Amino acid sequence: MANFKLPYYKEHIDFKIADERVAGVLVSKVEEYVPTNTESGLVEEALNNPIGSESLSNLAVGKKHIVIISSDHTRPVPSHVTMPILLKHIRANNPDVKITILIATGMHRPTTYEELVAKYGQKIVDEENIVIHDAYKDSDMTFKGILPSGGELWVNKLVDECDLLVSEGFIEPHFFAGFSGGRKSVLPGIASKKTVLWNHNARFIASKNARAGSIDENPIHKDMLFAAKAAKLEFILNVVINSEKKVIKAFAGNLELAHAHGCKLVKEIAEVKPIMSDIVITTNGGYPLDQNIYQTVKGMTAGEACVNKGGVIIICSSCADGTGGEFFYKLLADFDSAEESYNSLNNVAPENTEFDQWEAQILGRILCKANVIIVSKHCDPKIITDMHIMHAYTIEEALAKADEIVGSDKKVTIIPDGISVIVR
Repeated sequence: MANFKLPYYKEHIDFKIADERVAGVLVSKVEEYVPTNTESGLVEEALNNPIGSESLSNLAVGKKHIVIISSDHTRPVPSHVTMPILLKHIRANNPDVKITILIATGMHRPTTYEELVAKYGQKIVDEENIVIHDAYKDSDMTFKGILPSGGELWVNKLVDECDLLVSEGFIEPHFFAGFSGGRKSVLPGIASKKTVLWNHNARFIASKNARAGSIDENPIHKDMLFAAKAAKLEFILNVVINSEKKVIKAFAGNLELAHAHGCKLVKEIAEVKPIMSDIVITTNGGYPLDQNIYQTVKGMTAGEACVNKGGVIIICSSCADGTGGEFFYKLLADFDSAEESYNSLNNVAPENTEFDQWEAQILGRILCKANVIIVSKHCDPKIITDMHIMHAYTIEEALAKADEIVGSDKKVTIIPDGISVIVR
């Protein structure tokens, strides 16, 4: 029997399957990557050796107000490690500078106090000025120009109120932006609703270049990079993490150059060739990435790349927070079938993009190719099935359902962490 330990919420699921049924296992090489220092040591090394930039401590000299864009509760950035070091470097040559930590929620719900403490630690929450971005509050936005795609760029007005803009984040494969990190801290991180909706339009989402690991000719990336430059994002700190959410490498410096170095490493350790089969078992990487169905679509795309037409994708994801958004839910649930939803969303013009349309569009695309079963003991099964997805409480139950659909003699591809791989 083949044994697997699959990430699920804040724990793991142990799963066994007969050896003869396993078509193959796709894993990132991230677990083989041996860090050369401690987490803090790696971050210090990156900040002491910036790529294409002066050091952060030198950039901070003479500045009156510095804004640090920081990822929200849906991203596993180890800010309890990175933020204290960032603050130390900024204050090294400018101890009295005003610092604002701007939480890049994009269009997600606001980060709660409890989530802030869990992310940064009590000391930073108590002592630092933290502002949570609200994409829906037009009065908080400033106009920064026209995107390459023609949309208006509106971002949080704090970018105009500071004299140095910095960001922290992490780099992983992203299912339509190519990679996370870098420019994404601005768009969608601190952009207005209207700008995010334009950037995530149906035409861009449908582009063959808007896929995991793809940045060249990616129209979504082009807009995002323009936005970050227009906002004058001058310095970034991005980390690469393993399945335990530990830092294994850090990159700091120029927005484009530091991010490019990080993407190169992630591509080297994450890219795998597809192993096609009728059943794929995967996960959304565990907490915090598997908090809702919305985020779970990301892990599904790895399964999509390996499953045969008409097959089954089984994804273990707690979805403890439910759908991730009522609008997202309705974009599937209000249609009689996933196919009907997908065809409708594909024809929406950029200026008419609906909230969460992009995620629903990708989910619809996946559901048009294969059946999807979410394995969850934390989520109401009805909201899952309302969205034309099947539900199971255990992998064993899900596999039995898959066998009924495609046959019990079919091979199974295992992708222990669908978020961590680039299937190409």
